[in-house]
Amino acid sequence: MARRVSFAALESRSARLRLKIRRRPYSGPSLARGIALMYRRNKTNGTWVLKASNGHGAYWTKAFALADDFEDADAKTVLTFYQAQDQAKKLARGDDDLDGAPISVDGALKAYRRDLEARGANPYNAEWPRLHLTSALQSKPVALLTATELKKWRDGLLGTMAPSTINRLCGCLRAALEQAAQHDKRIQNRDAWETGLAGLPNAQEVRNVILSDDKVRELIAAAYNLDHQFGLLTDTLAVTGARPSQAVRLRVEDLHNHPLRPKLMMPKSAKGGGRNRAVKKAERYSVPITTQLAARLKAASRGGPEGAPLLLQSDGSAWDKNPGQYYHRQVDNAVTAIGLDPAEVTMYCLRHSSIVRMLLRNVPVRLVASLHNTGVAMIEKHYSRHITENSDDISRHALLQHEPALGENVVEMAR
Repeated sequence: MARRVSFAALESRSARLRLKIRRRPYSGPSLARGIALMYRRNKTNGTWVLKASNGHGAYWTKAFALADDFEDADAKTVLTFYQAQDQAKKLARGDDDLDGAPISVDGALKAYRRDLEARGANPYNAEWPRLHLTSALQSKPVALLTATELKKWRDGLLGTMAPSTINRLCGCLRAALEQAAQHDKRIQNRDAWETGLAGLPNAQEVRNVILSDDKVRELIAAAYNLDHQFGLLTDTLAVTGARPSQAVRLRVEDLHNHPLRPKLMMPKSAKGGGRNRAVKKAERYSVPITTQLAARLKAASRGGPEGAPLLLQSDGSAWDKNPGQYYHRQVDNAVTAIGLDPAEVTMYCLRHSSIVRMLLRNVPVRLVASLHNTGVAMIEKHYSRHITENSDDISRHALLQHEPALGENVVEMAR
């Protein structure tokens, strides 16, 4: 049995009721290193409060149950002093003699990473939130999270990144917390992350930057000037419109170097979740490429085995599942070199530009969606405004022409 601590001021109902009613909790016994039990005296049943160390010199507190001041304990929501001790230790980080301590946010992210790896998904989605979470939040049990503290953390990111990026980051954290709740029925506070990490409004305002063909060619040239392998990746993304995470998974055998109609068998992205991500990512679809790009890819892959990566970094290593962490500085330099703003222009602009380019050349929407491994609904949702803004030359031919004014069709005869 777990060791229990005596504390006369809180141990009995009569002792607690002699305390003055106040908002600030009364200090109680230390239960273990970094774990203490506190008590808040209310007009009705008092509240047991857990105080726990975050492991980095700070503490967090959380009210977790009512005291049996005016009603008998039920060992669930109303606890005696000694029951509160046991529950407090379980809710903190667990004792050696207690099994099944509730998982912390840190533990939830670790479990989520293992799940992503097992499903062939990108484990970076479980590591990304760590870059922005406070140590106090990471050490806190998932069962004790509140909507208020999660919302405060989310809103604190405003100004440091785009709202749409914040929504994606919150989505990664929500997924980890939801998985933890699915595996531990004691976690009953789903509303904490459903409310606190809800998507920011208007974050999906279309901010896709569309580059002209001339600017795309300039960006490719600037990338080659910086580094040939980086240039080859940029060239491939510009021609195919693929996501960087897809292109870096191309293998040598995926290049079909036909003299007139070369193509790449592009790996699918498996976006949209699901449990069959590994199967989806193994699938390929045909994407036409230019003969110039095919020749460059052929030269770069010469002598490599068919299963080897087609696109490599300058040191000969393969690009990671999250290639942006390696090439982001090169992108900034290339974008700056062609006179554009790195804060606006990213590698994804090549995908946006490819989609709009095809649409403006009257390629059917269904085919554009297939070639870019997305859906028609997504094309219409995210690119309709750009189509309207960039289709002036096409639509102008269809404008109603006014009848010529009187005299405009009179041609002066030669003298």
